Amino acid sequence: MSTPDLAVIGGGQLARMMQQAAIGMGVRIRLLAESPDVSAAQVVTDHIVGDYTDLDVLRNAVADAPVVTFDHEHVPPEHLAALQSEGHDCRPGPHALLFAQDKSEMRTRLGELGIPCPRNAPVGSVAELDDFAAAAGGYPVVIKTTRGGYDGKGVWMVGSATDAEEAFASHRQLIVEEKVDFVRELSALVARSPSGESRSYPVVESRQVNGVCKEVIAPAPGLDSSLEASAQDIAATVADRLDVTGILAVELFETRDGRILVNELAMRPHNTGHWTIDGAHTSQFENHLRAVLDLPLGPTTARAKWTVMVNILGGAVDNLQAQAATVLTAEPGVKVHLYGKAVEAGRKVGHVTAYGNDLAAVQKSARRAAQLFETGHSEAGRLEVKES
Repeated sequence: MSTPDLAVIGGGQLARMMQQAAIGMGVRIRLLAESPDVSAAQVVTDHIVGDYTDLDVLRNAVADAPVVTFDHEHVPPEHLAALQSEGHDCRPGPHALLFAQDKSEMRTRLGELGIPCPRNAPVGSVAELDDFAAAAGGYPVVIKTTRGGYDGKGVWMVGSATDAEEAFASHRQLIVEEKVDFVRELSALVARSPSGESRSYPVVESRQVNGVCKEVIAPAPGLDSSLEASAQDIAATVADRLDVTGILAVELFETRDGRILVNELAMRPHNTGHWTIDGAHTSQFENHLRAVLDLPLGPTTARAKWTVMVNILGGAVDNLQAQAATVLTAEPGVKVHLYGKAVEAGRKVGHVTAYGNDLAAVQKSARRAAQLFETGHSEAGRLEVKES
């Protein structure tokens, strides 16, 4: 194996798409994969299979790599601190990743920075839950696990203390938040290098189905310019004050009374930035690599007036590769990205992207292509989401 320029921990689709960008840049990646057939291990030849929670495995994977980055935020922070003490630059570092790993820590730190967030508090009992709900204007409220939740997992919408039984039975550390009355969800991405250079992407709208991101529209249609500037400023401020290196995604609520509130943070390439592969002058994956390797960042401007990305969720079609011929015949202008994953119901197994000057046409094309991958047929671009 050749000496890598970069070690990537985690073998999911994000690492797979980092490899896409790395090939063009001549960057050599060493991958620590969870199993030999995960998404990224299929395309990164220099990979080691092992448990990222085992420090000795991590040491073996990053042994000759000067820089380490991540496909996910779940590596134990004490292991990252050990790797840093042994001469590996972890980007982002454990001091920053803590705020993506732990929602309670994130909410506390953002509050200290004056970043607008939903009202929130740690919660460990029914009495504390009732007290919070009363102070927040009543039920419903949202309970989240402080660590490990994603794509709707580890999240409970509770209309009364009785609805919280499952959350408390999980024996996880929990945080409770007010239920935000929002118009739509937004996402602001920023790339930041160790030297402090940063570049912001256009703010996008994301649409969810059952807690899973289904569609992203870039830029967010009809977004007030002052709100867009505020969202980008929040992302840049968080990246700078938390010393984030690489891509930072800040998921936001646009409220009915004209504010934006931070929902979640991700310190890695993010689903809401997949549109950038085909729709921006520099993809989030290339800029993530440029950032963590402290190379000059690329322009983040859009290539077209509109770009729409739709996730392909596992459905009735088992053989996605075979189905690609049907999809590309129906929608030859759509860009297809498959992740090499086994098809399971509701699982993200790929995405499609379309771009152009007519939002309705672009949206219809991307939706139709995704639906063909999921069901084998299309229904005029129908998508079951709450329209804003």
